[in-house]
Order: sequence, then structure tokens, then C-alpha cells
Amino acid sequence: MSHISTFIELTRLNKPIGFMLLFWPCAWGLTIAYDFQLGIDQYLFYMILFFSGSVLMRSAGCIINDIADKDFDKKVERTKNRPIASGKISIKLALIYASILCLIAFSILINFNFITIVLALTSMSLAFTYPLMKRFTYWPQLFLGVTFNYGLILGWTSVNQNINLIPIILYLGAIFWTLGYDTIYGFQDIEDDEIIGVKSTSIKYKNNPKIFDIIFLDPPFNKDYETKILNQLFKKKDLKPSCKIYLEYSKYNDIEIPKGFIVLKEKEVGDVIALLLVKDEN
Repeated sequence: MSHISTFIELTRLNKPIGFMLLFWPCAWGLTIAYDFQLGIDQYLFYMILFFSGSVLMRSAGCIINDIADKDFDKKVERTKNRPIASGKISIKLALIYASILCLIAFSILINFNFITIVLALTSMSLAFTYPLMKRFTYWPQLFLGVTFNYGLILGWTSVNQNINLIPIILYLGAIFWTLGYDTIYGFQDIEDDEIIGVKSTSIKYKNNPKIFDIIFLDPPFNKDYETKILNQLFKKKDLKPSCKIYLEYSKYNDIEIPKGFIVLKEKEVGDVIALLLVKDEN
């Protein structure tokens, strides 16, 4: 029983969000390319194949990631108890598990057409080099986006062997989606990552997270949206030259007030908190 629990911990099967983030792009690609006039049987069959492949390859990827990061994981509070870092499982056994998972995944892959098989095998190089990216660049999250959303292209080619602009645009959008959520996720590890010497977009933008938000995540109309909120929340007489506007996009986060300012007024609208700050004269 302990071996099963260790395997589940090693492959993160107890954290399904990982393989779901791998599966969703596959489902998107398949859904937009599939002709539902042909019936739904093949669509459901391919969905099952993609889901199974996502679980298997995510599990294998976690093992390879933990082998590559074992020395780093030992130094990080959140990861020091992972099976490989803590010595619960040997690297040799972990590699055997990863190989078996990849073989089973390959047996699923051969149910698709030739171009999908070739493209999927090509993506293996992305999957197994991602763990190394944080050693060399501040943009490993971008590389993760390229890797994790590759299934969107595979979903498309599984039923439509002509790749046009539609899947390319969706693929690019999904890459930036991953860049966004994984950068946000990475903020919890900044302190540990800096100590052990690895890089991330979270570290690159740690002093200017709003800049990252504006460049990569905010829609073009966001500035007008902010202005509208502020005009609704605060009266003109409150908006003096000495005041500073500060928007926090999640009321569930701990808000850090900029140094040298105190809160004059605070308003909530949905998940947005708007603070009207004034310089602290003390």
C-alpha cells in the first residue's frame, strides 16, 4: 500500500489539475476541428485517448522533472518531501516508472493518424527539456506554455491534417494563458528559488508584478475600465494631487500598501479593491 501511495505522490495523481491543464488544450483543438455531423462516437473515443495520454504523460513528466530537480527540491520547504528528493524512491526505479508510462502512452498515440503521431513524438523533446529551462532563462513559464498547450495542435490534426491559422492563433493565446497562471503560481516560490539560484518570470517581475499583468494579461480596454471604476467609487473632491490610486485585483490577497502612503478610502466592487492613498506626513 505504501508503494502505491508513493507512486501517486511521485506522479501527482492526487493533484488532477496538472493533467487537466494538459488535457484541456487537446480537447479545445479536437472540438474546434471535429465535424459533429459525422456523429459523436469518434469524438468521444478521441477525447478518452487524449485524456488518458494527458494523465500518462503528465505523470511521466513529473517523474523526469523531479529527477532533474532533486538537488533543488531538497532545499525548498514545499518540495523537500517529494519521493525522489526525500529518498523514498530511487532514481533507477523512478526511470523504470517513467519508461512504462511512456510506453503505455505510445500505445495510445498509435491510434491516431500519421501526422499526429509524428508531431506528438516531436513534442517529447519539449516535455523532457522543460525542467532545465529555469537554469538558463527567466522565461521557463513561456517554455511551459509552448509545451503544455502543444496538445491543441494534436487535437486539431487528429481529425484535420491541414493546419491553418485557427489552431495557430488559439495555440499562441493558450501559451500566454499558461505564462500568466504559472507566473502567478511561481510567486510563492520566489524566496526559495532565489536562494537555490533558479530563474522564473515571477522573479523577473517580482518588483513590478503590475507591469507583467499589464503587458501579458490585461485586455486593451483595462485602463478605461479602471478609470470607470475610480470615477464611480471616489468623488472628485477626494482626488487631490497628493493622493495615489491603487487597485488590487483580488480581495483575497494580502494587500501591501506602497511605502510612504496610508489608506484614505477603500471600496470593493466584486473582486476588485480600490484604495485611495495619501502620502503619510508622519
